[in-house]
Amino acid sequence: VLRTRRTLSVLGSEVYKGLCEIAFTTTDNSRLIASDTHGAVNVWDKRKSPLPSLELITGSRSTLNTIQLHVDNQTIFGASKDGNIYLWDLRGGRTSAAFQCHNEAGLPPLVSFKLASKLAKIGSLKAQSDIVPKEIHSIDLDPSCPYQLAFHLDDGWSGVLDIYNLRVTHVHCPPPAWLNGASISTDLLYLRKPSWLPTSSIYAVGSSYDCGIHILDFYPDTSSPSHVDYREDVESLSKMNHQRKKNIFVPLSEGVTTCASHPLNGTIIAGTK
Repeated sequence: VLRTRRTLSVLGSEVYKGLCEIAFTTTDNSRLIASDTHGAVNVWDKRKSPLPSLELITGSRSTLNTIQLHVDNQTIFGASKDGNIYLWDLRGGRTSAAFQCHNEAGLPPLVSFKLASKLAKIGSLKAQSDIVPKEIHSIDLDPSCPYQLAFHLDDGWSGVLDIYNLRVTHVHCPPPAWLNGASISTDLLYLRKPSWLPTSSIYAVGSSYDCGIHILDFYPDTSSPSHVDYREDVESLSKMNHQRKKNIFVPLSEGVTTCASHPLNGTIIAGTK
């Protein structure tokens, strides 16, 4: 049985850390990685100890809702409840020396930033929306284009971050619930988990206020209708290509909190609350 290290509260009592998301490496079955409710990623070596052999820290106590392991099995991305994205490299790097934090060794991130600061650089989006930090429900690397990191926010926005230049390249902003007369209910209490389809950079995500899923085209060029530089008036697309390059909404009988896709044929499975 693996467990997290306990921390002490300001009153001296022990505080237990809950786990949020678990990841496995493809090259070492003895290593297990999980984010927690106290702003850290725990890395266990099951051969050595039931306690983490390494903690990847953020300098914050904000819950790390989601983590994603890169195909190199060394780079880890994490996203938090307060809207930050972090990147760690298990091989070390610029901040390779672990330092003491609350009497525990921790590895700080190589990179960290507010996702809202990247969204604010999109002029057309900033002109239409009040961009503030929002809870990040999920991050996922595109299996067909590994430099695309998809994100999904608590208000239903989704998008793509290019991990090479840390620029938001795609964004999908469905209208807020109140605009369509829908009520904002306990749906916001549920973390939503989208999924990439195995090919063609298609992203499936449950609607934040309606019963159904959005099927989003996040193809990595400006022909994608979600690309920040997309211009419908200058896209010279064939009829067949035009039909392929679009976002669609699939209505369902219930609200969706999680999506998964078959790794071979792309069949989408949606789970409801």
